[in-house]
Amino acid sequence: MNWLTSFVRPKIRSLVGPKEVPENLWRKCPSCGHMIFHKELEKALQVCTHCGHHMRLPVKQRLKLLFDGGAYTAIELPKPAHDPLRFKDLKRYGDRLKDAQAKTGEKDAILVTHGKLQGQNVVIAAFDFDFMGGSMGMAVGEGLVAAAELAILQKAPLIAIPASGGARMQEGILSLMQMARTTVAVDKVKEAGLPYIVLLTDPTTGGVTASFAMLGDVAIAEPGAVIGFAGARVIEATIRETLPEGFQRAEYLLDHGMVDMVVSRTELKDTLGKILAMLTHRQAAGDVIPLPSDKAPVTAKPTQKEKPVDRKIVQDGDFEVVDDGSSDRTKPAE
Repeated sequence: MNWLTSFVRPKIRSLVGPKEVPENLWRKCPSCGHMIFHKELEKALQVCTHCGHHMRLPVKQRLKLLFDGGAYTAIELPKPAHDPLRFKDLKRYGDRLKDAQAKTGEKDAILVTHGKLQGQNVVIAAFDFDFMGGSMGMAVGEGLVAAAELAILQKAPLIAIPASGGARMQEGILSLMQMARTTVAVDKVKEAGLPYIVLLTDPTTGGVTASFAMLGDVAIAEPGAVIGFAGARVIEATIRETLPEGFQRAEYLLDHGMVDMVVSRTELKDTLGKILAMLTHRQAAGDVIPLPSDKAPVTAKPTQKEKPVDRKIVQDGDFEVVDDGSSDRTKPAE
């Protein structure tokens, strides 16, 4: 009886009993509230199949989406000083870095990669929001500088994809200095005559927006992305006014001239390919179809030489009249 109770019965229950369902099989859309199966959401590139809301896309999945065949090469970035200020709040900054590195498998919040996008060599610097909110510290500044130098070396366009809450407060003034460094790096890319394109994703705020993120030759944003400097609640508390609906969203910025276009995630690769083709004077990605013309070609008629006109001056009182047979202009006699 003891054998049946302790061995046989648990074995049978494990075979026929209810199985635990993982909690991450379904995702709730933050916009419309629909529950979406995780495989369906991955297939739709983290875009809600009901309302089209663009959820945050993991950085490696984004890179695979943009590069041809999902193949790219990540470069090794220079290693900056570790916790230079010995900063501590509720937790040591060094411990926060270790936790973020263990969570993401990356050394910091930026990946610098290169490969082909629709046959064109490109360098892409993409932020990882899962690493301390994509905050910009010295390592991110080094990454942007390295990406610019690599683009100049390869004579390739540079694409920056920020997803950041701004400067990294744990590095103080050293973090704010990266705003100037990244701006200079972008200027070097432009001086080399290379395209610099920025893809603004959710969110792009703080010091990142105030530096390299708004310097692109073309600024593209994903639908619904939050783009701004200070937070909406901080602005409302400062100006003591209610902000308009959709404030700091990609569509609002498009209407007010802050971004050039808002492009759905499924169309990003084709759009970037066409823009790069135009900026680098390559052949257009699509077929060029000549417009039909129902008018016969116009042939230029031979010009006839004008017959020389004899001009004579006739004295008429106080005026000299220029008589060419057609003109009635007069001028005072000298």
